[in-house]
Amino acid sequence: MKYTEISRLLQELRLFGVYENIERRLLAASAEGQTGEELLIRLLEDEKQFRKNRTANSLEKKAHFRRQSLLEDWDNSFERGISKTKVREFAKLDFWHFKKNIIVLGFTGCGKTQLAIALGRVACQNQLSVLFVSVNQLFEDAKAYRSSGTYLAWAKNIKKHDIIIFDDFGMRSYTHDEAVILIDFLEDRYQKKIQIFTSQVDPDGWQSLFEDPVIAQALIDRIKHPSEKIQLIGGSYRERIGRAEQKQS
Repeated sequence: MKYTEISRLLQELRLFGVYENIERRLLAASAEGQTGEELLIRLLEDEKQFRKNRTANSLEKKAHFRRQSLLEDWDNSFERGISKTKVREFAKLDFWHFKKNIIVLGFTGCGKTQLAIALGRVACQNQLSVLFVSVNQLFEDAKAYRSSGTYLAWAKNIKKHDIIIFDDFGMRSYTHDEAVILIDFLEDRYQKKIQIFTSQVDPDGWQSLFEDPVIAQALIDRIKHPSEKIQLIGGSYRERIGRAEQKQS
């Protein structure tokens, strides 16, 4: 009866982390002879972790990730241009703490988007807000919101994210208006929040993507300084995975 009452109160108080673990914790406390303080600490830790996980799940949904890539699943069984040490640094969010943009380079299928999403998910797990968007889609959205007269509200919502992942940057040349939109985002966020860019084009070749060389230089400067460049190698990871799956089937 007492356990039923405890469960009811926990649900009413919305202490769902405690609710999910109370029975297990009470049995363990009895078996191990824990003090009341020890039991309380464990239950509060359960609640804290539950809320952290719930927030992380919500942030991941709002990020609009294209797939569910995980950093711990990053395959280093062959040379890909990123060391295990660097993967561990990414897991600790060093790039966020030092406010360094990340530029992930490589050919089609080498894992650029996979890595970017994995970094974004680590950020979400650490309670940071992330937005994943293809650069082409970003500019299409900007046109639509300008036409509807809601561009400023839309742009404000984009800018507020701690991390923006700009996927497939440099797939084509950009107009003057598109460059202005991008530099507006970067100027507001400079050295306060960060960007992750995936691209097949090295930053040294970005200047030619823009009509106005002055705006291009200002934009590139805000992306590159400070930043860290990751050059992925090893051919198409997608093809490698496909061949491995065919062998298993």
